[in-house]
Amino acid sequence: MIADISDKEVSGLYKTGIIQQTAYWSAVKKMQGIASKAFNFKSKRSDLYIGVEEDTYFVGDLLIIIQTIDHEHSIAYVPYGPEIEPSEENQGHFLEQLSESLRGYLPQNCIMIRYDLSWESHWAKDDDCYDLYGNWLGVPEKRIQEMRFNFNTEHWNFHKANTDILPSNTIFMNLKGEEDHLLANMKSKTRYNINLAQRKGVKVRSLGLESLEIWYELYRQTAARNNFFLHDINYFKIVLSARANDTLSPADVYLLVAEVESQPLAAMFLVIAANRGTYLYGASASENRNYMATYALQWRAMQVAKEMGCTEYDFFGVSPQADPSHPLYGLYRFKTGFGGEIYHRMGCWDYPLNKEKYRYYASMEFKNQSYHLS
Repeated sequence: MIADISDKEVSGLYKTGIIQQTAYWSAVKKMQGIASKAFNFKSKRSDLYIGVEEDTYFVGDLLIIIQTIDHEHSIAYVPYGPEIEPSEENQGHFLEQLSESLRGYLPQNCIMIRYDLSWESHWAKDDDCYDLYGNWLGVPEKRIQEMRFNFNTEHWNFHKANTDILPSNTIFMNLKGEEDHLLANMKSKTRYNINLAQRKGVKVRSLGLESLEIWYELYRQTAARNNFFLHDINYFKIVLSARANDTLSPADVYLLVAEVESQPLAAMFLVIAANRGTYLYGASASENRNYMATYALQWRAMQVAKEMGCTEYDFFGVSPQADPSHPLYGLYRFKTGFGGEIYHRMGCWDYPLNKEKYRYYASMEFKNQSYHLS
């Protein structure tokens, strides 16, 4: 299935809307002290897709992050890659062939390859996974997932990871229509709140690196309010300042801030890559929430993305369904109001290269959910 594989310079990574598979993302990781590798692979289209008989070849690529987990061992992490999505029946076999082809290019101490797949979940279109009202019930137990994904593989070696790293559920907004059309497809409350923010004088502007403290104060308030891990400010400094302009897959990063009379109320990182705008990070003040600044912020982000030629907008993370007990349910309610389509990804899948050491790593990860790369 994999006719050929070769390593290449990260600068040669092909243009893509998946920012985690760009040279820009590699630059972010390099500034964080994390190494990455890029590879080309070649495969017959007839081996990738059911019903395709032509013998033409597809050439794709992927970015792999080499994450050190202790002084002796590492793992190879593929964030939202590979981008190419074969027919469901061929996915396990394709990824197995790719993994075995990559084995000789990875460090000898690499215990596994973890694919954080952006492919659509096998259960996203399964009628049995929806209730009578059309609500998605989620994926089946791990054993069932592994049976289905390992179908057609030789070694039955794929394991569903104990945790997903990047969001496995998101909402994609189609930006191809006119602004009036986009607004008309939103829920009435969302549309009302966008107009309310405008009436209350909320303005959105793009700020530079010198204003990062404004972002960080809003982020600090959000972390305290929602009780999540607080990244150091340098983490966001890297995301905003990393550049890959001399590559095939650069990205433009905007720090957008919504404010009233110079008082910051909400902020976000918008990343533009190829035809996609991605809402990467967001934060808001704990006070004056009645100004609906977050609604004005998202609407302006979509407008900026359209102005930059994007045809889609990725909201980057929601709960898998409308479950009030889920910690991301608030984001689900907020983001679904803008009228996009929910998309369920496959999430993280592991291909052990050293089975004994992988079992130990997986058991430690299961005991301590923070025991994995971020």
